[in-house]
Amino acid sequence: MGTGERKEEHIRVCVEKDVEFREKSTGLEDVSFRDVELVYQALPEAALEKVGTETEFMGKRFKAPLMVSAITGGTEEAKKINLEIAAVCEELGIGFGLGSQRAMLEDPKKDETYKARCVAPTIFIAGNIGAAQLKEYGIDRIAAALESVGADALAIHLNAAQEAVQSEGTTDFRGCIKEIGKLASKMRKPVYVKEVGAGISKEAAKRLTRTKIKAIDVQGAGGTSWTAVEYERNNEKEQTFREFGIPTAASILEVKKGFKRKIVASGGIRNGLDCVKGLVLGADLCGIALPVLRAQQAGGSGEVKKYLERVIGEIRTGMFLVGANKVKDLRKRKYVLQGRTLEWARQRKL
Repeated sequence: MGTGERKEEHIRVCVEKDVEFREKSTGLEDVSFRDVELVYQALPEAALEKVGTETEFMGKRFKAPLMVSAITGGTEEAKKINLEIAAVCEELGIGFGLGSQRAMLEDPKKDETYKARCVAPTIFIAGNIGAAQLKEYGIDRIAAALESVGADALAIHLNAAQEAVQSEGTTDFRGCIKEIGKLASKMRKPVYVKEVGAGISKEAAKRLTRTKIKAIDVQGAGGTSWTAVEYERNNEKEQTFREFGIPTAASILEVKKGFKRKIVASGGIRNGLDCVKGLVLGADLCGIALPVLRAQQAGGSGEVKKYLERVIGEIRTGMFLVGANKVKDLRKRKYVLQGRTLEWARQRKL
């Protein structure tokens, strides 16, 4: 099956099937384990309407510490999805990530499905390629693909768990750290690394510190399970690795331990309170994907805007309730770990 056809199936499965983790939570939400609690400040010394959500990431200004993480590309349906979502991100002043550009590297005719600059001329846009494909395409072709879509940075995605259960998966990840290092050193645009839903450990983060990447997007377990997506594609009943991965909250703590550069909290982020918790734990930015895709499929750009405006409003409210007038203040705010995340942090000495 070609990459484009696989992308179409990914969209269909994500929208129509239950592909989120069932037993494992992000550790951020106030539902199952209540693993991360923020310390409420009854005297916040702040005015809600004056709370500033602006921030900076990789040289770009954001009106809120939020981006729509990589979703899709490579098909006509993906083109419509990208244009509608990117236009809303431009209006709201937040970042936007393209799906894997592998499809356009295989077939240059598909590059139009990734071009969102026509509706998003000023915001941060991230290109995307898989770590396992770096050797295959080389620095020059990847750089050209990045330039063709007008991206500000390149996200290199790590998806070993997904590839391991994908029927046509690429499972040779030898030499990836070396290739990431070469690319990050030679690319003119900044490079960062992201998982796709299984999280990043402190050991992996420390290895990435040897490279010149600018950030790590943890994309932890608790949101979309890409192993589940692949199982659903193939109608597999035995889904052994559906729950595999490091929960988002734990992954933020893991990466913070081993990596002293920018961190993006993503993986199961569903509302503004999740975002604030991620930022208090140590992230600089938050990413959301599946709820945005589902909003777009349900009602186009109007539903996307409605959803993202709510999230941004909740970020401001959450900041107010912990007494943070600016995003940078969140790093100084207190949190309490409980349940599985507390046990994880203890055992992993985080």
